[in-house]
Amino acid sequence: MDYPNPKQVFSMRHYVIPCSLFGCLLLFTGTAWADHQAAVESLLSFPLLDPQTVQSEVETFCEKRVPLMPPRMERDAWKAQTSAWRKQLFQRCIFRGQANRWRTLPAAVVWSDELAGGPGYRIKKLRYQVLPGMWVPALLYEPTKLSGRVPVFMNVNGHDREHGKANPHKQLRCINQAKRGMLVLNVEWLGMGQLHAPGMGHYQMNQLDLCGTSGIAPFYLTMERGLDILLSHEHADPQRVGVAGLSGGGWQTIFISALDQRVTLANPVAGYSSFITRIHHHSDLGDSEQTPCDMATVADYTHLTAMLAPRPTLLTFNVADQCCFASGHALQPLVDAASPAFRLYGQPASLATHVNHLPGTHNYEQDNREALYRMIGQHFYTGDTDYDPREIVSKKELKTKQDLTVPLPPDNATFQTVATRLAVELPRDRLPAKASRDWITTARSKLKALVKYHPYEAQAQVLPPIQIGPVTGKLWKFQLQSTWTVPAIELTFAGKKPQKTSVVVAEKGRQTTSKTVLKLLDQGHRVIAVDPFYIGESQIPQRDFLFALLVGAVGERPVGIQASQLAAITRWCHARYPGEAIEIIAHGERLCLSALIAAGLEEQVSRLELHGCLSSLKQVMAKHYGVNQAPELFCFGLLEAFDIRELAAIVAPREVRFADADAAMQATAEPLRAWYRDLGKDFSPLP
Repeated sequence: MDYPNPKQVFSMRHYVIPCSLFGCLLLFTGTAWADHQAAVESLLSFPLLDPQTVQSEVETFCEKRVPLMPPRMERDAWKAQTSAWRKQLFQRCIFRGQANRWRTLPAAVVWSDELAGGPGYRIKKLRYQVLPGMWVPALLYEPTKLSGRVPVFMNVNGHDREHGKANPHKQLRCINQAKRGMLVLNVEWLGMGQLHAPGMGHYQMNQLDLCGTSGIAPFYLTMERGLDILLSHEHADPQRVGVAGLSGGGWQTIFISALDQRVTLANPVAGYSSFITRIHHHSDLGDSEQTPCDMATVADYTHLTAMLAPRPTLLTFNVADQCCFASGHALQPLVDAASPAFRLYGQPASLATHVNHLPGTHNYEQDNREALYRMIGQHFYTGDTDYDPREIVSKKELKTKQDLTVPLPPDNATFQTVATRLAVELPRDRLPAKASRDWITTARSKLKALVKYHPYEAQAQVLPPIQIGPVTGKLWKFQLQSTWTVPAIELTFAGKKPQKTSVVVAEKGRQTTSKTVLKLLDQGHRVIAVDPFYIGESQIPQRDFLFALLVGAVGERPVGIQASQLAAITRWCHARYPGEAIEIIAHGERLCLSALIAAGLEEQVSRLELHGCLSSLKQVMAKHYGVNQAPELFCFGLLEAFDIRELAAIVAPREVRFADADAAMQATAEPLRAWYRDLGKDFSPLP
């Protein structure tokens, strides 16, 4: 480690003298101060953790919480179990908060113009409302000659921002199905194609989670209402209902098909794998919609695959997939999980697989489409000797994106505008006019549950100390319940007895805190600079925010992990240094929130100082944040219960100081002065 040599850093250019004017122990010349800062920077940067330790711990943490398939059971028990999983997923994952009301709203469909398709079919444009103000464009491919009941199919697309529903391989699939006499709905995917717009990114769906409403709900409602439209057609056969899609469309296919039993045939293509598979094959870690909050408290994707039984299912994967879900690791765990359920119904052949070798990459090209056509012929056109599964050449019939554009309202809602609208009335229970210790006690209990707080016990492993001039660095590894290893550097001026301990955290890592640390040392503090979960040296080295999403999917919260770690280290400090006041100083929006929660839940924190704190969690929407930028800010339901003002009130009468407060923060903090007075303390949180 190339920290400065003490003989080089500290020379006769500094003087040790009393300094009562500033209450400090040392007064340095400008050059010596810079030398001290260099020493502190070197100590703060000293490596403590192997990156693989961080990766391994988060993998283990998540894997332990993914539910396994239950032991084999009789058919009636299995039916009851799958029914219970569906109910629980709706209640605990998909339709929480306002989403439960959205599902009950009457359907709204607007049909527009019609296009001539090709031989034997036409294309009808439509849009439909999935929740108030959010419209989704779609295309209905309708055979020109219809009689009786015919199969219906919903084709969903994946992460194609440019083409969306106009993607050539998707058009070809729709055309081929329509030419075989099927009613086919080509649905646009949220955030893609026509719906690729600011505020509609998939990582912004978690803004709804913050407001206590399921961000996954708009995705599910898009699919559910698409099926409603198809099945409302007078020629629709409810016994022959299919869904298929590639990548994100593969995820949509398994999600809607497992949960909506109207689907009778499913073909997810290179679109999903078990959460456990993803933990060990990081390419499979998916976006927010594929890793919805709390899903894995109920079921894994292995469960969803088995829940398709005995309905015909074709699992299509690609042998050399350069994106995700390569067949070699993704397919077999799903087959192993689902096969017993299909055998339970006496229909093992209904679970089919197809592995694509040419081109073998991430695709839904002709080989994969013809595998679907064979599946359709086998189950939707049984006994039809004229049915031919080979692709009908139709490339000349492809339309441009402009041709397939469906008129949408100019103010079509996005995740960001919906979340902003929800946030207007939040939090539900504002800070009472008069301070109440009973309110604080109740709020603290609610906050613990919201952030999934863990009362970790910290065990500390100390490494040999490092001395650079008068600065002593103790190197700590905190072990928290054999779950997390948290690195920390304890800094003091040699020979000086500290009167106070300051725990310092910063969202850019402890190595960025040298100025704060040096100032605190000069004031006679002991400083413990910590990198909690997801920060600095504790940052997950591979696919970091996708693992943060997975933490939420298994029922935990990144902000809760950080707050629990800080609280545990604070308790350790209190026990190790009895009689010393313990404060937390946090820098950055994300760690200010974690520190605020930690101080609210851990009474050993005597004071809290926040630099760069959000004045309101509503700024998450105003700043267009996505969960990929700041996972800690998207704790499900946090804004529904508390905003920054309420969180600070939970800490009182202990001091919360908002440093560098702007006008918005002043408006947030000013009412807290009366709150402190009611609790018997004359204090203002503003500088």
